[in-house]
Amino acid sequence: MSTSLRTELPHAELFEPTRVGSIEVKNHYAMGPMGPLGFSTAEGGWNQRAIEFYTTRARGGIGLIITGVCQVTNPADGVPPGLIPNPTQSPGLFMTTSRDLTERVHGYDAKIVLQAGAGFGRVITKAILGGRTPVAPSAIPYRWDPSITCREMTVEEIQGVVEQFRITGAVAREAGFDGIQVHAVHEGYLLDQFAISFFNHRTDEYGGSLENRLRFAREVVEAIHAGAGDDFPVQLRFSPKSMIKAFGVGAMPGERFAEVGRDIDEGIEAARLLVSYGYQALDVDVGSYDSWYWSHPPMYQAKGLYVPYARQLHEACPDIPLIVAGRMDDPELAAAATADGTATLISLARPTLADPEIVNKLQRGRRDLVRPCISCQEGCIGRIEHYSSLRCAVNPLAARETERPLPQANDRTRMRVLIVGGGVAGMEAARVLAERGHTPVLYEASDRLGGVVIAGGQPSFKEDDLALIAWYERQLEDLGVEVHLNSPVDAAVIRASGADHVLIATGSNPRLLDLGEGVPVVEATDALLDQDALGKQVVIIGGGLTGCELAISLRERGVEVTIVEALSDVLEKNAPLCMANHAMLHDLVPYRGVEVLTDARAERVTDAGLLVSVDGEQRLVPAQTVVTAIGYTPRHELEAEVKAAGIPYHVVGDARRCANIMYAIWDGFEVASQLAK
Repeated sequence: MSTSLRTELPHAELFEPTRVGSIEVKNHYAMGPMGPLGFSTAEGGWNQRAIEFYTTRARGGIGLIITGVCQVTNPADGVPPGLIPNPTQSPGLFMTTSRDLTERVHGYDAKIVLQAGAGFGRVITKAILGGRTPVAPSAIPYRWDPSITCREMTVEEIQGVVEQFRITGAVAREAGFDGIQVHAVHEGYLLDQFAISFFNHRTDEYGGSLENRLRFAREVVEAIHAGAGDDFPVQLRFSPKSMIKAFGVGAMPGERFAEVGRDIDEGIEAARLLVSYGYQALDVDVGSYDSWYWSHPPMYQAKGLYVPYARQLHEACPDIPLIVAGRMDDPELAAAATADGTATLISLARPTLADPEIVNKLQRGRRDLVRPCISCQEGCIGRIEHYSSLRCAVNPLAARETERPLPQANDRTRMRVLIVGGGVAGMEAARVLAERGHTPVLYEASDRLGGVVIAGGQPSFKEDDLALIAWYERQLEDLGVEVHLNSPVDAAVIRASGADHVLIATGSNPRLLDLGEGVPVVEATDALLDQDALGKQVVIIGGGLTGCELAISLRERGVEVTIVEALSDVLEKNAPLCMANHAMLHDLVPYRGVEVLTDARAERVTDAGLLVSVDGEQRLVPAQTVVTAIGYTPRHELEAEVKAAGIPYHVVGDARRCANIMYAIWDGFEVASQLAK
């Protein structure tokens, strides 16, 4: 691309070469590290799935790829072999597979650094722990079960881990990596636990003063340089602030609280020390496992949430190159952070799962073609948490790049496929079928595509859900998919369709309650679409995902909200959320001033509100409107008509099983990607 053309594109400065420490990078974008679960061979090398995953992102325009954390051998931590890549488990194999990876990434003029970790410590999950006693700097509570007290690591165990980093440095350099990023004095992992006085109560050389608490991290970088040479770049993932109120308790955005972890002043002091030890650059976020929704921000967190903390760090230490993450997919936000020097590189992690080509598309000025990350975390953090496998809710091929290209139709196998329903399952199926060369014809009964996601996307914090619908609309238009809006489907339409196959993607119906006569009773979907019509006092029956999100959205509008929940707590059911999202939404409900009545049953409405039974006593909850948010049931009444017509069919999305956006998209993709005569 010529220089004159580049300057006409939006934020062309983001795509100019830069330098982070001694590493030259072709643009200002890094791929943030994500847990490489499912990327390891049994011997700790990279499998082909991993190599294709990272190469695809390099091809997509990323300037610097930071791999997911590869834990070095730490017997005290006891991570099972083969769970994630390990540079010291079988150094020869790791070097061989890494060479395949680095050479392919370098083919796209991208750089790649190996993120290597010392261990989990008190935050290791129960599944990995396997019944052993977790270790930590001191005898402190285990993150996932405070009744368990961690065992204090011995000096010999610490030194053993340090030696592993000397081996890692030598292996990484020989394998062709452009540097190492140490994981990390961030998020409450093992090195961070040593660095924070709240976790570290030691009285030996690894405890006490800040310098002593950072000794482990200092010895790690010195060991890497001993193995790789003093000129080998070493970065550090670093959290200048922990956002911890107590063990297992995080702070809310904007909350005034007493920091018991690392505060920003100590974060600045620690940054200066760490760079003096030999770390060339800091990859900045905030938070910890005790405040997990900061380290893994859901859609309830603002975009660019780490920028204010990175800016304080930059202003105090202007010579330290910073890589800044935190929902930075908006190029306006990215450009502002780099323009004032806060960020040397902008780190995109989850957005590169959703769209591996995001940087190329932004560089061409085609943000409209970027498939948005919706910060649901179901495919990434959620799948890692439950299934030790990295995926993406909106991109079913994330971490499955070896399955590309999809099988293509020819004149003999091409089919006409009738898709009934224009929600995300139906749109994904239509998109994939068209990409494969089939002829999808999509019918939607309403006046627009999107299904229930239109309503779900109405709260201010769900803007990316609406962006996802817009992305699908653009994709279907560009692919020439025939779309019929305001077009209900019945038996006559099915028989006249000439379809070789039918996909029933009709979604779901809301569960309703008969509450008698009184104030208006509105179903949650309708309520979300017209929140201003609900009045200033609203009662929501149902404390699941939809009820809680609607409650937060109404509080933003100044509405008094009461949730009536039959169970003992909100979000106990119908809330398919990963841990960070679940925890934050759960904590947001009381923080935003939503009243919650649990173990409560809605009886009937009156002219003054809702009569509720709580602990055997009836009480009136004043309301101008009552909203029901008690779940959905699959809607697939057309199945009998399709059967009668004798046309092969599949039921996908909520019409098959009410779940969430991820499973609706995955349903549509799975069937459409394999459909054949």
